[in-house]
Amino acid sequence: MASTAIFSSLRRRRSPSLGAFFAPIDLADLALIQTLTTVSQDLISSSLDLLIPFQRRNSRSLLRKIKIFVVLFEFLKDSVFPLPSSATLCFKELYILIYRSKILLDYCSQSSRLWLLLQNSTISGHFHDLNQEISTLLDVFPMKELDLSVDMREQIELLKRQAKRSKLFIDPEDEMLRCKLFSFLDEFEQGRRPDPVELKTVFVESLGLRDARSCRSEIEFLEEQIFNQEEDGDSTISVISGFVALVRYCRFLIFGFEEELETGFGSGSFKKSKKSLICQEIGETFLTVPKDFCCPISLDLMRDPVIISTGQTYDRASISRWLEEGHCSCPKTGQMLMHTRLVPNRALRSLITQWCAAHGIPYDPIESADTAVETVVTPAATKAAIEANRATAELLVQQLSDGTQGAKTVAARELRLLAKTGKENRACIAEVGAIPLLKKLLSTSNPIAQENSVTAILNLSIHDKNKSRIMEEEGCLESVVDVLRHGMTEEARENAAATLFSLSAVHEYKKRITDEEGALEALAGLLTEGSQRGKKDAVTALFNLSTHSENCERMVEAGAVSALVGALATEGVAEEAAGALALLVRQGAGTEAVGREDEVVAGLIRLMRWGTPRGKENAVAALLEMCRTGVAMTERVVRVPALAGLLQMLLFTGTKRARRKAASLARVCQRCEAATMPMEAWGVELSFAGSSAAHQVPSFGGDVSVSVSVSVPISVPVL
Repeated sequence: MASTAIFSSLRRRRSPSLGAFFAPIDLADLALIQTLTTVSQDLISSSLDLLIPFQRRNSRSLLRKIKIFVVLFEFLKDSVFPLPSSATLCFKELYILIYRSKILLDYCSQSSRLWLLLQNSTISGHFHDLNQEISTLLDVFPMKELDLSVDMREQIELLKRQAKRSKLFIDPEDEMLRCKLFSFLDEFEQGRRPDPVELKTVFVESLGLRDARSCRSEIEFLEEQIFNQEEDGDSTISVISGFVALVRYCRFLIFGFEEELETGFGSGSFKKSKKSLICQEIGETFLTVPKDFCCPISLDLMRDPVIISTGQTYDRASISRWLEEGHCSCPKTGQMLMHTRLVPNRALRSLITQWCAAHGIPYDPIESADTAVETVVTPAATKAAIEANRATAELLVQQLSDGTQGAKTVAARELRLLAKTGKENRACIAEVGAIPLLKKLLSTSNPIAQENSVTAILNLSIHDKNKSRIMEEEGCLESVVDVLRHGMTEEARENAAATLFSLSAVHEYKKRITDEEGALEALAGLLTEGSQRGKKDAVTALFNLSTHSENCERMVEAGAVSALVGALATEGVAEEAAGALALLVRQGAGTEAVGREDEVVAGLIRLMRWGTPRGKENAVAALLEMCRTGVAMTERVVRVPALAGLLQMLLFTGTKRARRKAASLARVCQRCEAATMPMEAWGVELSFAGSSAAHQVPSFGGDVSVSVSVSVPISVPVL
């Protein structure tokens, strides 16, 4: 029988009805024969339109056998019914066999050429399995009971002998071609570039890839297989990735860029792939990250989880900063640390890596002195893929440098796609000099070229080492901000905001970004008037920038506070807006600016009522900080009728930090109301507020708890 693997792959691609794999139990006699005739004739007629570049001999042999069965079915239509029960059973099994033959032939015709070669032995085995099933079926086929004619019996006997004698056939020419393709990967692995003439001969003449469009189809199919193999946990992903890189390199080496332009790619008719960059690179940023994967300090996805002496796990950057500030206790439990040694949590890091891969989230674990020894030996094909992608990046950068305007647009798009995955790709693209050339293209008058360029820079910025390259490139930050302010497409402006968000993950860059003329104003405008995705990019960027204490005054001047207050009413961005306000209100200028906003209290109260657990946590934290600024603000908060009930609800159902902040806010409000309102009227007694339910988490100096779910980890102080 054909293996489960090939049919599971087919189901992912075509989703055939499961019932089609079962015999037609309700059919018998003439109806069964007519059904078999129809299915077989459909298979034979459709095979005339099938283009099977490889497995020709196996597929033709299978079709010849099925044609003989069609002759048998036509003969039996004139037979006397009912059929013998043994014959009925054989024909029902034959129905399944013919249908599975159709699936295999369709699979061969719809698969890419390289994929067929990679699976050459396996697919040949599937044909052999079907042939063996035909032989087994004919061994028990009741010819005598069916009263067949002499010539019909002779044809069946001949088919039976042929099926019994047949052996597994692997086309030697196909196998030689497969080995040749692997030899190209071996050359890349050894640091050499394959001969361009030889590559052209193999790809054009042997594989039949005669234009850039056919290369694109190969790449798309192989990338789909990578996705499927990830679901199955297959270990061949690195091999397929190597061939994707090889085809991508040959596509531009052999066919250049002009054909791309003629087909409309790189012009205004550019169409995004089904897995658009927004969905995979930006939209996934706002997935709900599993709680166990987040650092208890920063609440961000951990890049380098480590275990401290109390057994708790934190991100290395966050706990290191905590220890450097002079703390000697565990932030989560309050226990004193027996020592300050940090032990890598290898198991958790592996789980985080797998989760990120499953959701398409870029994840580059930090290599430190403690983790360097954990480096896994890279499979040979992966090294070959890296070298092939480097060669492709050099071709693309050359076009960015001296190609036509259209070729530059195509090159920017390809660099954008190449930088989507893998820190190795992002590193080599920057190393071959792409950033200065992409920066120049940001000021182009071509909207597609601008959009691809800023998105390529965004993708490159995910790699930490590239952040400094981008910031140190003269005029690059200014150009990105200019796209944010005046970009010709909405996606270009959104991706420029996302780029600032990515760059602001480095603390020392936050002030530089804030000081860049028009950056904050543009982010505030995008948060106010942008699309939902644009608002998310803007609010996360503003949150990052608000964590720098020196940025408050500039953010107030740019109207960021008003934009953040307005965002409290917008689903999907209210959490981050409340977190940013909680940070800003701690500064003098921020206190005054937030106090002038009429809707801020109502917005935070609304978030406390309807928000997510993290949204409620950020909202109560912001209200607490506002009340700590003075009696006037406290009286303003106390006057909200629903506050007492919401605080009581948080004390019972909120997160640990939310309960702690709710208890603190209740005490502040109680002190304000002590002279005019009986304490019992609040429904929250001091004794309850100080109970273990509210104080299991130790106080961190009155800081505000802020949480943001982002795919680019950011070291945010415990607030």
